[in-house]
Amino acid sequence: MALTNRYKTTTGAGTLTALVLVLVFGSPWYADWARDNTDAGTAGGWFLRLLNWPAWRFDSNDSVQDVFAADLKAILVVALTALFLHLLPGSQLARARGTLSQLLAGWSAYVFAGAFAGLLAALIVSNPSLLGAFEAAGAGAGYGFFVGWIIGIATLGGWRGPR
Repeated sequence: MALTNRYKTTTGAGTLTALVLVLVFGSPWYADWARDNTDAGTAGGWFLRLLNWPAWRFDSNDSVQDVFAADLKAILVVALTALFLHLLPGSQLARARGTLSQLLAGWSAYVFAGAFAGLLAALIVSNPSLLGAFEAAGAGAGYGFFVGWIIGIATLGGWRGPR
């Protein structure tokens, strides 16, 4: 029996897509590639660099606390995406799957996840400040806005799953 869209949950599909985005584009190798091979003065280069926002890393010259905050931010983007996809049930309960409202629910879940991940991670860096937390939340929301459409597309046609 082949797997079809009727077996795909919106939460699972969106979370898996978020995990792949964070693992691939948040990696140190992608960050090096984007820095060396893109021009930040172009729209394409800017977007390719934006994909690296929830960057994670193993080693760095930064403090352990800052490295932990960056890694936590990447983990929180994925976990909060799952949470918000689960909490935004309106479009998943709609009669017609694959509608515009379903795309927007997945997209908005990623915007919220990025904003909250940035905010929470900014509170545990060395020398945290309220202004730094607000700026990190804004950067996360911007990341979610420009990248979240990918999550929205991934959730199209999925069902909410048993409660």
